Amino acid sequence: MSPRKVERTRQTRRSFLQTAGAAAGAVLASVDIARSAHVAGSDIIKVGLIGCGGRGTGAAAQSVRAGDNMRLYAMADLFRDKLDRSLAILRKQVPEKIDVSEDRCFVGFDAYKHVIECCDLVLLCTPPHFRPEHLKAAVAAGRHCFVEKPIAVDAPGVRSVWETCQKAKEKGLAIVSGLCWRYHYGVRETMRKVLNGDFGEIIAMQTNYVVGYLWAVKRKPGWSDMEWQCRNWLYFQWLSGDHIVEQHIHSLDKMAWAMGDQYPVKAWGLGGRQVRTDPLYGNIYDHHAVVFEFANGIRAFSYCRQISGCYNDVSDHIFCTRGHVDVLKHTATYKGRRIWRYRGPKNNMYQTEHDEMVKSIMEGSPINNGEYMTKSTMMAIMGRMATYTGQLVTWEQAWNSKDELKPPAYEWGPVPIRPVAKPGITKLI
Repeated sequence: MSPRKVERTRQTRRSFLQTAGAAAGAVLASVDIARSAHVAGSDIIKVGLIGCGGRGTGAAAQSVRAGDNMRLYAMADLFRDKLDRSLAILRKQVPEKIDVSEDRCFVGFDAYKHVIECCDLVLLCTPPHFRPEHLKAAVAAGRHCFVEKPIAVDAPGVRSVWETCQKAKEKGLAIVSGLCWRYHYGVRETMRKVLNGDFGEIIAMQTNYVVGYLWAVKRKPGWSDMEWQCRNWLYFQWLSGDHIVEQHIHSLDKMAWAMGDQYPVKAWGLGGRQVRTDPLYGNIYDHHAVVFEFANGIRAFSYCRQISGCYNDVSDHIFCTRGHVDVLKHTATYKGRRIWRYRGPKNNMYQTEHDEMVKSIMEGSPINNGEYMTKSTMMAIMGRMATYTGQLVTWEQAWNSKDELKPPAYEWGPVPIRPVAKPGITKLI
């Protein structure tokens, strides 16, 4: 490599690290002198993975592929076996991009702090409950963040993330959301045409995420409540927020997107736990149906279910005065005739998230997805509140809720399980 190319590469990394300085010079002043000296002599952008499950492993591979000088530098998880499995996969997938030494493998509830300390960009991919605290720490340390969905499991967590994202804006830090359909070329173009009014005015919307069972982890002898719940996190309200929040958020986010990122003013619905009743499935529901109403009277009809042996459908529909838009098929029909179909380039939306994030940082205009990722999470929580209580829930009630889902302590011991919600009995808090 020529001296000129070396200098250009280092300058690129310097630009990456100093994006925050363009907005707030005081942030750079707080950086440890020894760390600054180390950074100045290296052209490697250090990526840290916090949460080494399947989605975290995928995000790590995509992040380091987003630039020639990106390297996975540190990893953290609650469990060493998960970290080791993830690292082994990544060393096969992107061997030249992995620079994770043993002393940069961290395990436990405080492991995230060590990754944040030694990396430039962090990937927050733990179970959703931990996201608000991890994001708060990362932004306080001046780190750019990729943040998986959802960003919280309760209203206090959402409000915390909202405040953190405002601070990230002030510091000039990138916050990119794992709501990946926002980065899909076909869906982007479909939404652009909807928002431009190409198919007329929106009349109503319908979104479905009705699927079968997902994975579950049976409890092993010797596991504490905390270990089993964290390993089987999909099925506990405090860890996942229920599947309307953890999974169906993708669908709800698209409904809000179609409304120009306006959010519903009220919601009501029904749901329950009819088939998936074994203790293996914690305390969440297996189906939800929610009607979301927006300020202009438009309604979105939302259905999600995780029960095997049933009809499955994952789709999003926007009904307009001059066309029915099938969002995931990227088509529009009118009176039974197709009037539009997306024919542009295809992309891997998971990779595009990271490509665009890194590009935005390098160009000094970091992406901040904080507003929609926060409010779409709140929309999903609002739906859960409606199904759990059986009440009509307003946006203000949901946003200001004081119901906080958290264990008594973060330690390997007993964790009480909330009773399964009963509509008409469970109270709105």
